[in-house]
Amino acid sequence: MADTAERSENPVKVVFIGGLGRSGTTLLERLLGQLPGVVPLGEITHLWERDLVGNEMCACGATFSHCEFWQRIGQRAFGSWDEVDLERLNALKATVDRTRHIPALASKKLAPAQHQLVTEYAEYFEKIYTAAAKDTRANVVVDSSKHASLAYCLRWSPKIDLRVLHVVRDSRGVAYSWTKQVRRPESPTGDQMTRYSPAKAALLWNAQNAAFSLLARRGVPVRRVRYERVIQRPRKVIASLARFCGLDLADSDLNFLGDGWADLGPSHSAAGNPMRFTVGRIPIRPDEAWTEDLPDGTRRMVSTLTRPLLGRYGYLAEDEAVADEPAREEVSARD
Repeated sequence: MADTAERSENPVKVVFIGGLGRSGTTLLERLLGQLPGVVPLGEITHLWERDLVGNEMCACGATFSHCEFWQRIGQRAFGSWDEVDLERLNALKATVDRTRHIPALASKKLAPAQHQLVTEYAEYFEKIYTAAAKDTRANVVVDSSKHASLAYCLRWSPKIDLRVLHVVRDSRGVAYSWTKQVRRPESPTGDQMTRYSPAKAALLWNAQNAAFSLLARRGVPVRRVRYERVIQRPRKVIASLARFCGLDLADSDLNFLGDGWADLGPSHSAAGNPMRFTVGRIPIRPDEAWTEDLPDGTRRMVSTLTRPLLGRYGYLAEDEAVADEPAREEVSARD
């Protein structure tokens, strides 16, 4: 990228899946993870607290401390997971990896002191990505951390070749999904996944999606992907995204996808939606419960709060959409 530090000769190729949670990001990660040359890692932003400290369960079924894959990664990346300075990492995260820091991170140039903090923080992730790529001999590492602020931090690393898949879903479906109770099976205490009110979910939907739109104007390759399109035409979408990721596939590499189903193999996703534990054939069908179960008043409220981006992403009827914002999807946006 022209506005970041000069890249090293062989940066690790990272595909960052971004967007607000409950938008289909885990499904997309699982589908991409079936492609040859791809290693999906889950939501690395949560690895430090949930796995390194909490020793939660890897998608393979083993606890983090007993997962051979992650123990190898820790050895390659840091010499040992015990060598990770969590206190320093958490201090850096609070200083640079927050949504409120995005305006500064989006600058064309950072102040020297800020640049040093951002690149130091990004190095923790770069070491994991590089170790995973070497361990699995993968060409592409997938991180489904979702948070825009982390993507903005990663863009400043000279050792990361960053590409972003910006996943969007109808805000009303997302808001409804955030109200549901979902148990976290990896939690030893049976914790529930975070829940938000529809109003808060709508505001977060606006903030995250707007942030990724800005990222595309900062020299980072960004491809917008609609969840609904993934469900409708998974084979076509995954083939297109593979090209965006720099993968050269044969038709047979997509045989894990059929008419309304996908065959998923095991993975080592470190954190994320409970779907990461699923192995075998899964149905691929639209989740449209919100169209009947979301109260009319709540639907109107969410529509009002998110109307500009709903129109831009093509989720409103033609007469409702923002007139000067044509609907676009699966578009690589660069300036």
